[in-house]
Amino acid sequence: MPIIVNLDVMMARRKISLGELAERVGLTQANLSILKTGKAKAVRFSTLEAICKELNCQPGDILEFRPETTSKFGFHTPPSSRV
Repeated sequence: MPIIVNLDVMMARRKISLGELAERVGLTQANLSILKTGKAKAVRFSTLEAICKELNCQPGDILEFRPETTSKFGFHTPPSSRV
């Protein structure tokens, strides 16, 4: 997926646990974990706003766009496997 979630990076920089952040923003740990691992299909702006307020960051610090590339054989190459 071309949208990369860097929530774990920001949480580490701010030295905050999943449980603590979940409590502060009013989410369950399970739902925040889904977002953190990049498995979420969507995120509400209100949730993103609450996370950014607690982590003192911008949405772009948490979400990143990495376009997929197409190899010469027509296969999509995930960004992490580019050479």
